[in-house]
Amino acid sequence: MPSQALAQQVTPNFTTGTMTETVTATQTVNETSVTERFGGAVTIWNGDNVEAIDVEGASIDIATTTGSVEFHIVDPSHPWQLEISTRAAGLVETVDTTRVITTNTTTNTLSVFAQ
Repeated sequence: MPSQALAQQVTPNFTTGTMTETVTATQTVNETSVTERFGGAVTIWNGDNVEAIDVEGASIDIATTTGSVEFHIVDPSHPWQLEISTRAAGLVETVDTTRVITTNTTTNTLSVFAQ
C-alpha cells in the first residue's frame, strides 16, 4: 500500500508588507476634418463719382437687378474710381484640418498587507 503524503505547515517570514504597481498607458488619436463652405451669388460695386443706371437711364442698385447695368461718371470734371466684385454661387472655401492628440496616463497603486 502506498504511503500518504502529508503537508507541512509553513510560517511566513514577514508580518507586514507593501507592494506598489505603476501602469503607464499611451493613447493616440488621429483626427481629420474637412469643412466646405458654400455661398450664394454676389455682385457688389463700390466707387467714387460713378452711378449705376439701367437701360432706361434710371439709377439702380446692381445687387437687386438681373438686367443690363451701365456705369456713368457723375461729374466728369472730378476724379472717379469704380470697383466691381462678383462671385458665383457654390463652393467658397475648403478647410482641411489634421491633428494628432496623444494622451499619457500613469496609475500608481499601493497595496498594504499584514497577517
